[in-house]
Amino acid sequence: MAQWTSAVGAAQLARLLNSQQERPAGPGNRRPPAYRALADGIRLLVLEGRVPVAARLPAERELALSLSVSRTTVAAAYEALRTEGFLESRRGAGSWTAVPAGNPLPARGLEPLPPEALGSMIDLGCAALPAPEPWLTRAVQGALEELPPYAHTHGDYPAGLPALRSMLADRYTARGIPTMPEQIMVTTGAMGAMDAICHLFAGRGERIAVESPSYANILQLMREAGARLVPVAMAEGLRGWDLDRWRQVLREAAPRLAYVVADFHNPTGALADEGQRRGMVEAARSAGTVLVVDETMSELHLDADVDMPRPVCGFDPAGSTVITVGSASKAFWAGLRIGWVRAAPDVIRSLVAARAYADLGTPVVEQLAVNWLLSTGGWERAVELRRAQARENRDALVAAVRRELPGWEFEVPRGGLTLWVRSGGLSGSRLAEAGEQVGVRVPSGPRFGVDGAFEGYVRLPFTVGGAVAEEAAVRLAAAARLVESGRGGVGVGETPRSFVA
Repeated sequence: MAQWTSAVGAAQLARLLNSQQERPAGPGNRRPPAYRALADGIRLLVLEGRVPVAARLPAERELALSLSVSRTTVAAAYEALRTEGFLESRRGAGSWTAVPAGNPLPARGLEPLPPEALGSMIDLGCAALPAPEPWLTRAVQGALEELPPYAHTHGDYPAGLPALRSMLADRYTARGIPTMPEQIMVTTGAMGAMDAICHLFAGRGERIAVESPSYANILQLMREAGARLVPVAMAEGLRGWDLDRWRQVLREAAPRLAYVVADFHNPTGALADEGQRRGMVEAARSAGTVLVVDETMSELHLDADVDMPRPVCGFDPAGSTVITVGSASKAFWAGLRIGWVRAAPDVIRSLVAARAYADLGTPVVEQLAVNWLLSTGGWERAVELRRAQARENRDALVAAVRRELPGWEFEVPRGGLTLWVRSGGLSGSRLAEAGEQVGVRVPSGPRFGVDGAFEGYVRLPFTVGGAVAEEAAVRLAAAARLVESGRGGVGVGETPRSFVA
């Protein structure tokens, strides 16, 4: 059976190769042989995630015609990639991209450390900010005042408290998406929502299309559920979603689910425009794929002139294609583990029924706290504080990284909580290891890819500002010098400290 999950056509691969910046000549100003340049170009596309891992490559003859080179050149390039572990082949099934078998996903730099364990370490692993006080305290006090009537019940509300379901439905209606309480289920955070959706729709072995890169914790949740992840490469920079690629993958791989973060994508910060949203919904509907849309970053627009598009579910009036996931953890505080699902009533009923075998329900006090925030106007005021803090942190971090690491490349997102940074040709995995040696935790790019892509990236969240942001950049620069000297980090498989050809 073929091991590929998507395909890259000859013309498409030729365009991607031609879009790469020309690499310098080798020693003595000699350029590498044509087959070597081609192999290096394809390898770099895989490492940067522009060609997904497990994507079938075109036949040698087809690619040779598209590139106007000899078939012998393409055959030699494919053989070099197979030798290096970046290509696998099987007679009758073709050739598909891979990463060397010795390259496990890095295990460091994402899980939050307990505050008491940090010491002098600057933790850039987790994209979460402190609570926007005094609103957390006021919300909990308000929840306790509302608690007595609920204390006289059994306390299990598998679909969520009716008052909170109604409040969340009203908020969607106010955004122009008519919604009934029966279309809402309250969950234990967005992770709880995604876990329930995956178990209902995508059993072990089912395919799920995901952006490449995507949110690391969700990718891991899907892996542990036994899903087969089908990566769909993002467009360069903050342009976001390549609709031609989405249509091709959904048509050819026929995944049961597709997961997207259309609002200030984690990790890139991209914001899908209305055309991209409409196109993704239409492509999913045509393929019979359920489109799961993560809205956890949707309220974190940081620049005053950002024009927020309609929610993705607004392009699915029948409610047959889109399931929306929201959460209080990014816009308000990660310690308030309240999430929700918006879907068709029959989907909500199925999710609620399945919940009897999972967590039964979400804590009542936390639901009352969120309901208090939403009903009193406290939510909007708290989110304004959150935006101001994230904006200030973003600007400080951008300035510090540009000053200390001028060779690192990124585009400044207009919302969300993260910078997606190309690390000047250095291995992100080695940078993560070296960072811990000099007192800064940072997640490497492969955490956000499928099977080891994005080795040349790191994610930097806007969780620190001012002098701490400046010191974080100084420490990252020190980590980069360690990696460049060969003294930083433990090697990941055969990945060199500088992977650019």
